[in-house]
Amino acid sequence: MAGSRRRSGRRSGGGDRWVGGAAQRYPRSARVNEILREVLADELGRMEDIDEGLGLLTVTAVRCDPDLRHALVMFSSLGEEAEEALGVARVRLQAAISKQVRLKRTPQLRFAADPAVAAGLKVEEILRNLPEASQRPADEGPFDVAPPPADG
Repeated sequence: MAGSRRRSGRRSGGGDRWVGGAAQRYPRSARVNEILREVLADELGRMEDIDEGLGLLTVTAVRCDPDLRHALVMFSSLGEEAEEALGVARVRLQAAISKQVRLKRTPQLRFAADPAVAAGLKVEEILRNLPEASQRPADEGPFDVAPPPADG
């Protein structure tokens, strides 16, 4: 066996494909989504000179279809003005993806506000409206629960 080398990693069932350890723990779709998010965030920062509103947007997530035809780009907040600016910048953003990322296809981008951010704001508002500890009577606990009966 002089000159033969063993590949690290292990074989996936049936074919001659070798699967490395990192790829199994971090699926390809998640890696593609993260790379697209980074490229789009960088490009939006560069486009701030053209439209100041685009530089203020924060890309929170990208969800790309498995066939790479469409990608939903989510932002922390997305007003009508920013949505219109993104519609104009869509072609430039897709061109940036095409230049910087090697993919079979360049996904068509769609834009939306991230629902997780809105849900987080709701929770924060609820927490703000809870009465402060200083506003509760001294004999009440933090959750207005009656004390357990004393064993006697």
